[in-house]
Amino acid sequence: MNAAERDDFLRVGCFNALDRLRSRFGDDLPLRGGLDAGFTFDGGRVPFLNWQKGIFRAGRQHGPAALSVMTSSRSPYGADEETDGGFWYAYRAGEGGARDNLALRAAVDLQVPLVYFRSFVPGWYSALYPVYVEHDDPHAQRVHLTVGAMRLGEAVQVAGVERAYAVRDTRVRLHQGRFRAVVLPAYAEQCAICRLKERRLLDAAHIRADASVDATASVTNGISLCTIHHRAYDQDLVGVDDACPAHVALRLLDDDDGTILDLLKTFHGGQIVAPRREAARPDRDLLAERFERFAAA
Repeated sequence: MNAAERDDFLRVGCFNALDRLRSRFGDDLPLRGGLDAGFTFDGGRVPFLNWQKGIFRAGRQHGPAALSVMTSSRSPYGADEETDGGFWYAYRAGEGGARDNLALRAAVDLQVPLVYFRSFVPGWYSALYPVYVEHDDPHAQRVHLTVGAMRLGEAVQVAGVERAYAVRDTRVRLHQGRFRAVVLPAYAEQCAICRLKERRLLDAAHIRADASVDATASVTNGISLCTIHHRAYDQDLVGVDDACPAHVALRLLDDDDGTILDLLKTFHGGQIVAPRREAARPDRDLLAERFERFAAA
């Protein structure tokens, strides 16, 4: 097995390990107790990333191309400037940057798939993969990343409609990551209705449906909800009026179909947990607009 083939297997091992982490934690992967364990390849441990710098090439790799790139929540470098076909990623500056940038440029020449780690909250990362470095802009000190796909365990570049869907999915995930990063802390990392505090089961729910993934993520258009209440809210089975009490749909209140439904009913008429900061509280006009839809359902 030559160096290129060996690194191909290492990358597949990386992607498979990330699949397992996402099945365990969801889209938000913790650094501690998750990514910090790395993955096993050829009898040794391989890190996923170096959280102290943006461009990472593993010591167990034989080829010159990077394995992953990362933008932290406090990164001094450029952060995922979106384009029609992907997004831009800035070179690494400072001491050690030249060598790391060579690893990034090698990914252009070899067209190997990478992982893009994006952090919106310290210690938590979204993993986007496979991505390809398709264009190097040395004048602007940045590269263009485009999104690929996984087929039968192998990363491939895609084109046309399939690529458009892959890019759209990536943008949605990045946008949701930004939105989640401002909404959940505002509600003290708990469901506004049932007070559940398990972060892995919490979502940032939009009050007004956000059709445009390019829109600015606004905390006043969001409510922190557990996955069950989020699904119920999206399906107009649960509503929140402009005075912030929670409501359960009448057809559910009249139904008697088990423990989960009985639990949902207990929150009918109760006040939701609202952010302490006035500026972070849900927009009353948006709540009233959405509640009209709930009442008419």
